[in-house]
Amino acid sequence: MSAMSSSVRAGSSGSALGATEWLLTDGRGGYGCGTAAGLPTRRYHGLWVARPEGIAERRMIVSGLDERIGPARTIGESGDWPSANVMPAHWHDVAEPTPGAGMTSFARRPLPAWTFATEFGTVERSVALQPQAPGQEPTLLVRWCNRSQHAVRLCVRPLLGWCNVDHLLQANESFDGTVHARGASWGFRPTDELPLLWLTCDGVAAFEGEPAWYRGFLLAADRVRGYDHVADRWSPGVLELDLAPGQQATVAFALGEPCAAPCDAFDALLATATTDWQLATQQNHSLVARLELGADDFLYHAVGDRLGVLAGFPWFGEWGRDVFLALPGLTLARGRVDLCVKVMTGCLPFLQDGLLPNIYGKNIATSNYGSCDAALWFGLAAIRFADGGHEPELVQQQLLPALRSIVEAYERGTKLGLRMAPDGLLEAGSKELNATWMDAQTHKGPVTPRDGLPVEIQALWYALLSFLADREGADQEGDGDTRFAAMRDRCGVAFVKAFWLSDVKSLADRVHDGVPDHAIRPNMLVAAALARSPLSNAQRQGVVRMAKAHLVTPCGLRTLSPDDANYIGVYGGGLESRDNAYHQGTVWPWPAGFFVEAALRASPKKSRQKEAKQLMQWLDELLEHELNRAGLDHVSEVFDGDAPHRPGGAFAQAWNTGELLRAHLLCQQIDSGKTTEIL
Repeated sequence: MSAMSSSVRAGSSGSALGATEWLLTDGRGGYGCGTAAGLPTRRYHGLWVARPEGIAERRMIVSGLDERIGPARTIGESGDWPSANVMPAHWHDVAEPTPGAGMTSFARRPLPAWTFATEFGTVERSVALQPQAPGQEPTLLVRWCNRSQHAVRLCVRPLLGWCNVDHLLQANESFDGTVHARGASWGFRPTDELPLLWLTCDGVAAFEGEPAWYRGFLLAADRVRGYDHVADRWSPGVLELDLAPGQQATVAFALGEPCAAPCDAFDALLATATTDWQLATQQNHSLVARLELGADDFLYHAVGDRLGVLAGFPWFGEWGRDVFLALPGLTLARGRVDLCVKVMTGCLPFLQDGLLPNIYGKNIATSNYGSCDAALWFGLAAIRFADGGHEPELVQQQLLPALRSIVEAYERGTKLGLRMAPDGLLEAGSKELNATWMDAQTHKGPVTPRDGLPVEIQALWYALLSFLADREGADQEGDGDTRFAAMRDRCGVAFVKAFWLSDVKSLADRVHDGVPDHAIRPNMLVAAALARSPLSNAQRQGVVRMAKAHLVTPCGLRTLSPDDANYIGVYGGGLESRDNAYHQGTVWPWPAGFFVEAALRASPKKSRQKEAKQLMQWLDELLEHELNRAGLDHVSEVFDGDAPHRPGGAFAQAWNTGELLRAHLLCQQIDSGKTTEIL
């Protein structure tokens, strides 16, 4: 495949396409996703997963379509009608999936489209999601186009999930099959849980109410992951369409009120998507352009219209740590300062006693404050924003007071074991609680205990104190001029004394009860990467050498050295198995951002451009391999620590996209020769 490819071809909808997944988002937390084969393998696979107005949870609305292609006839005509069923499915009581009839290709761009070539004719189906707009509800749009030289008839059964997307729908005979007709729109409301779902067609069509349950879809990926994996789907009836050669028909699914003009809405979305794709293909760094196309997938309007960042797809919500780790790359690296401002200012009301939510709810009361580092990652995002020279008034009036309040809370001591120790370092967590990003737990407790003094927490803490000290001096605030500087200096001395391992010339991963943990993990790279760091350049170089020797892979960085007795090289199996491996060797792409930054800072200026070229080649190879492998135009959450580094977890992850974009920009800035400084 070429760098800009978005098409997948196969003789049938077989397993070769089953591992490749596409994604559309609606800007409100809703999405559509599935395999290129059209075969659902996860509970999250569906044409439309929506977050209805005022509801924080997402609901599976339209899970799929049962489409049958046959020769044209008068709509409503009775009698036998030969047809080909193009819906691939895997039923729980059969060994192999039913492939469906004649799918010959799938294209992700400009919009997801499948071509079905059957004995009765060839039909292309494409889908789009209407994004968030003032006064406009998100809508699923589906278009069929007859690519045959003769007329065909299409019969379509919408398959509805009608449940929380994290759950599986089971057949419920009490579902209400009433069809509410309004012109060329038909409404369904099987339960009172959600508003009416309207199906609207722009052409000549008929809908016949024939409620039916499709029972026993097997979701193979959920089975492998150790979850319940057999689901049912409900269909309210059959939509009938006759299509002349070259003719197309467009339908819209909308909650609450029917879509007024499905064809116009689809045309507008197609035009925008086509323009975006054409612009991406013209970029010098086409792989990065593809990654940028997916960056907006993570930005969404939460309850109350606050702009937030979803951690990943298909199952993640808005997680504070992920939000602010990803934010600079998702926004500033793309020149979208406006989006960065909206996310940062929108989170400020959630800042409570020095903490930001690990998982955002509808409001403060329903949010989970289980992360000791979300506020520190917010601090780093704010620092990068300010260092970039963006909106000084906003920095002075809103961001600086927030950052100072975080430091003051940690001086007093706050929840999650967060308190500033006498030597100036920042203690966090407890024996029972892993409050850093390495937070996997099994029935035995934390898999990677990091309570005490985790190295990246100290690095973020030092950077925050150092930034405030710099601002303190610049602002000349009288008696407070040296307070943060003194805290920074005390913290810096203590950091080097506690964490620097002179025998191996690298950093400990954490210090607990005065004892350094010699495990080689990527967390040390945060200290080596940041501009404000207590490390000397020689010490930065030592950390980078250690990472190159033990952690760097073609897909990102391992979470533990393969030489460690606790290393697990394969991420897979059920929940307990995956949690045991999650941070014990599994590869994560996002630390690549800090690795690249650390490697560039550690490199002497005279050889920095050469280093940037090598790092950019590594990033390009990563993107070229991964943007077509699992999540199209996205990079998977994790990979096996062992070669060939099989992808796992979610197929799209915000901090992977953000940090890879930021890392590539750092390399571009140096490689261009315009500067030798790390911006």
